[in-house]
Amino acid sequence: MPTSRIGLLLFDDVEVLDACGPFEVFCVATRVAQRDRPEQPKPFEVVTLSVEATTTVRARGGLTLVADRLLAEAPAVDVALVPGGVTARIEAAPTVLAWIRGAATSAQVVASVCTGAFPLALAGLLDGRTATTHWEDQAELQARFPAVTVVNNVRYLDHGPVASSAGVSAGIDLALHLVARLADDQLAEATARQMDYPWTREP
Repeated sequence: MPTSRIGLLLFDDVEVLDACGPFEVFCVATRVAQRDRPEQPKPFEVVTLSVEATTTVRARGGLTLVADRLLAEAPAVDVALVPGGVTARIEAAPTVLAWIRGAATSAQVVASVCTGAFPLALAGLLDGRTATTHWEDQAELQARFPAVTVVNNVRYLDHGPVASSAGVSAGIDLALHLVARLADDQLAEATARQMDYPWTREP
């Protein structure tokens, strides 16, 4: 199976676990796969992409993160992942919406964690679909985007080309699901075990 490239968006005031939870999942999955299946290509490559003017971003709570590349230099990706946090600025950024729309035409899946659903909705990817976000933001998502059916009490939803998760830690469940989808169930289960994480298989 070829390596899947994950494009992970980073921006000022990104929620730390929204971004770093899925990052950890794909990195651990790759490490586990290379340990257990050394003859096979690595399953995932994560490329972090900064929306800011530099590769350095300041996450919520003050944690400094350094992205691999600027968004303008983004390579083609198989998975475009938009985490949440304070998303007002990236919702108003044409470059971000253009990247999301471009990924929708070429990637296998465009996924959101938490309030990352708002940029996906603005880009039109959630119209006519069910989607979810953090429980505090579900009413706002529904009010702002009536073409989207917002679902509560789920960890994640996967419609094939578009996926969304509930808040913060739910992004880990979605990422493990994507490991199972893009690689296989055995690797996803081994990754969750390696992380000592009680994976919610059923969304």
